Amino acid sequence: MIFPYEDFDLTDVRTYPLSSRVSKANAADFAKPCGPGATVAAFLESLPKMLAAADFKAVVAAMVAARRKERGILWGLGAHVIKTGLGPVIVDLMERGFVSALATNGAAVIHDFEVALVGATSEDVDESLGPGRFGMAEETGRLLNEAITSGTRSGMGIGQAVARALGERNPVFGHLSILAAAARLNIPVTVHVAIGTDIIHMHPAASGAALGEGSLRDFRHLAANVAKLEGGVYLNCGSAVVLPEVFLKAVALARNRGLALTDMTTVNLDFVRLYRPQTNVVTRPTAGSGRGYSLVGHHEIMIPLLAAAVTSGI
Repeated sequence: MIFPYEDFDLTDVRTYPLSSRVSKANAADFAKPCGPGATVAAFLESLPKMLAAADFKAVVAAMVAARRKERGILWGLGAHVIKTGLGPVIVDLMERGFVSALATNGAAVIHDFEVALVGATSEDVDESLGPGRFGMAEETGRLLNEAITSGTRSGMGIGQAVARALGERNPVFGHLSILAAAARLNIPVTVHVAIGTDIIHMHPAASGAALGEGSLRDFRHLAANVAKLEGGVYLNCGSAVVLPEVFLKAVALARNRGLALTDMTTVNLDFVRLYRPQTNVVTRPTAGSGRGYSLVGHHEIMIPLLAAAVTSGI
């Protein structure tokens, strides 16, 4: 059948009063102007009660509640968090009781270690790769590999081993290091490595046996930490693959042992939204039993803002 050109008959179109409609945006939820000299708490209150602003406030509330109720707050930190100078912010949260344990990857440990040692990190790869200098800082390769090998011989994971080494060395810039703070505050750190991905694996002192044993031991430590997150919070900050994967497996182990992990809040915080963090952190672990949030923004802005928000709510 071929349809002709024909106007639709609008004679009997039905309408309704605007005030009778259920609307998703309401004046009561709108933002309020934030005046000069406002506190962080006042700034949070001024945000609109919708979308990402509502999610951000929900994450703040979950972290404050977890601290007050002595529930776990576990931070997963990728290397970018350290490279953007946020170590001191995390250390402050550790001292204030907003960090129960830390999980990192191998690159984050390297950057944190270099900051503690010399107050600088993150070499120019483009400049150093061609001449063959990339990753060849002598102290980084030798001292970290020595700490890992020695620590695993003593029954430690990589995180505990490096934290112990930094604590014993008392480096000049140790006050900027999350690993040094972990040793001082007795907060567990786990490190989850993929062999060949980190610069210290290129050094002669690298031991595959120590790296493998230490990282497996840290995975089991992570599983024990995740098992304590009933009513707690897990934050994945800047890890696209490794930490979301090990977190999901740790959740699987806890539930295999009959631990429901109900009322758990999970958060992915990164400047892009990616598949694995969204599914393995935000969606799957909390399905039917908790809440998952994705906060999109640059770490160097969002993490200090989150830290200021939770400390203002004590």
